[in-house]
Amino acid sequence: MRKSVRWCAVALGVVLAASACSSGGSGSDAGGSGAGGSGAGGSGGKVTLSYGVWDATQKTAMEQLGREFTRTHPGITVKVQLTPWADYWTKLKAAATGGAAPDVFWMNGPNFQLYASNGVIRPLDDGIAKDRTDLSAYPKQLVDQYTYQGKHYGLPKDLDTVGVWYNKTLFDAAKVPYPKAGWTWGDFRKAAAELTDASKGQYATGAELTSFQEYQYNTIAQAGGYVISPDGKKSGYADPKTIEGLRFWTDLIQKKQSPDLKTMTDTAPLQLFEAGKLAMYWGGSWDSLEFGGNAYTKDRVDVAPLPTGEKRATIIHGLANVVSARTKHADQAWQFVNFLGSEPAAEILAKSGAMPAYNGTQGAWIAAYPQFHLQTFLDEVPYGVPYPVSKNTAAWNEAELTYLTKAWNGQEPVDQAARGLAAAMDDLLAKE
Repeated sequence: MRKSVRWCAVALGVVLAASACSSGGSGSDAGGSGAGGSGAGGSGGKVTLSYGVWDATQKTAMEQLGREFTRTHPGITVKVQLTPWADYWTKLKAAATGGAAPDVFWMNGPNFQLYASNGVIRPLDDGIAKDRTDLSAYPKQLVDQYTYQGKHYGLPKDLDTVGVWYNKTLFDAAKVPYPKAGWTWGDFRKAAAELTDASKGQYATGAELTSFQEYQYNTIAQAGGYVISPDGKKSGYADPKTIEGLRFWTDLIQKKQSPDLKTMTDTAPLQLFEAGKLAMYWGGSWDSLEFGGNAYTKDRVDVAPLPTGEKRATIIHGLANVVSARTKHADQAWQFVNFLGSEPAAEILAKSGAMPAYNGTQGAWIAAYPQFHLQTFLDEVPYGVPYPVSKNTAAWNEAELTYLTKAWNGQEPVDQAARGLAAAMDDLLAKE
């Protein structure tokens, strides 16, 4: 889901480093020994695990998973702790500082390296080896996303890719063919010109700035550019191909095929799409729940794969379940995480409206919305590009908004704004 990815922009590095030191540095309490060993909590007896999540729409499913786990592990119960996204990371920061983080909690890609590098979460390799957990059951991109310095810190929970949701009613009215597999940037631009109708206040799409997972990161990858180097030390924003990926969106605004930045700030593109003011919306697999439940979109829209630029690409992301480094129940927490990463758990998750990460279990999710071609999102997995991250993703996420706003509102040419961003990002990466 979108909010599962975008960083909440709080500076956690110093706080988490202090937490790691107070929890024993490189010892077992800081995650050195790995979950699943003979650490605290392995002596038996009744145990209650706390499970931190942020999505209210999935709370019921998470509670069901907790009960199912208890059925096969009678000595362990699970208490789901729901904290809304707006407060989740702030609360988790405070809890980690005080040694009171949930035993098991949700983690996303942008935050992962910060938590892993500061010893706030436990590596799971001992448990993975002991229980012969098959990591090939998940997309490799997600396994790699939650690997730090050769150690695995989380088992993938769900899976996200991005597609183009489109309004069939508006396409029909403009006599524009529906997008289909194999379409290109050129096809998209041609359709955008034909679907824009200023007299009706109708735009082809919304070139949103604040949702990089759905927008800029995709076109950057499709153009052959990159956001951050594989070693995490250099920004890719000065690369000409990266700039072309950004220009894809600023051109749409300049041609008035997208609302301007102020309009999109006042009314989000999602709302404009659900009001019939946008013909296309770049959105994720998670939007099936939103569009399937919205009175306007549930029978009017469908989804197609992203158009191809120099190459095919979509950002792939998903949450993982992780174990607190300071849990008193390391063995039981690992057992719960291992269950959450299992095929039976994925089948339950699929029925809740989320696309599970476990390969081959997405059928129930697809079947829940037969009016949409949700198989599209699975078909994109082979060419999925991992969400770009570093140890302190938050810092340069803020820089992205600061510098690129100037291009989106027409203050600066996009290449100038991108080069300024690259320099600022390089400075921030050098401090990690």
